[in-house]
Amino acid sequence: MCGATPIEDEKGQVHLFFSRWPKARGMAGWISACEIAHAVAERPEGPYTMVGTVLSPRPGMWDATTCHNPHIRKVGNRYALFYMGNSNGRTDTKRIGLALADSLDGPWTRMDAPLLQPGPAGAWDDHCTTNPSLIQHPDGRFWLYYKSWNTAEYEHGVPPVRGNRKYGLAVADRLEGPYHRHSPRPVIDFSGMGNNQQIEDAFFWLEDGRFRLVSRDMGVFSHKVGLYMESRDGLSWSAPKVAFGPVADYVQQPPAPKHLSKYGRFERPQLLLRNGHPAYLFTTSQGGAYETASPFIFRIV
Repeated sequence: MCGATPIEDEKGQVHLFFSRWPKARGMAGWISACEIAHAVAERPEGPYTMVGTVLSPRPGMWDATTCHNPHIRKVGNRYALFYMGNSNGRTDTKRIGLALADSLDGPWTRMDAPLLQPGPAGAWDDHCTTNPSLIQHPDGRFWLYYKSWNTAEYEHGVPPVRGNRKYGLAVADRLEGPYHRHSPRPVIDFSGMGNNQQIEDAFFWLEDGRFRLVSRDMGVFSHKVGLYMESRDGLSWSAPKVAFGPVADYVQQPPAPKHLSKYGRFERPQLLLRNGHPAYLFTTSQGGAYETASPFIFRIV
């Protein structure tokens, strides 16, 4: 279980949409054999009851090999489930998709085409579009933040952290799109800080008139912590601060299995908002009973 995104219904039940894949596929299953499932609980802490699969790969379509990184929002009277799909089991076909429903129990209507294609060859975002996070701007338009990187930097970079991940912004008048880039340049770019510092897995929200985000760090402070940033306009962002620590700050884990190279860090933070304020942090980390990925839930105090 990975990449869990929560939302409450009118009765106060918590609905969790999350990624999952067969243990036999190992950690690589997230990009080549993943689906998005649905579970429900009376409280954010659980226990959760499985409802079933919501989105599976569609053979012959742009999301033919994986459906991953769900992000749920309520927009008006509808629910919008954003996600990443790909068609070849690799990063270069990662695209952002959208499924819509009138109820959290579905049925979900999936759009046939991605919401946003990569930029032109040589652009900072020519490799893919992924890790969606949506804000409905006070002016009514829909702001879709997305992660990407440059293909040449990725192909010629030095493992284990190739390329330089940045965040861009695309804007639409309608939830379904079309989405157009706000600028040919990213809105968040750590590359000028040196040492290939990057940003990953950002969740954006509006609170008390300010744009805010929480994300995973990729080298600013440590690859094992989270980042917090603020903005007045959603375009120019403050310097990052530490949002949360490594797994070892909160729980004692057994020694890392040899095949889990990213053990001990939290990824894909998503917030449960109540009255516009963060109430719970949902995140995930490598490990757990199936030795792939397991969720963690933190009450924010």
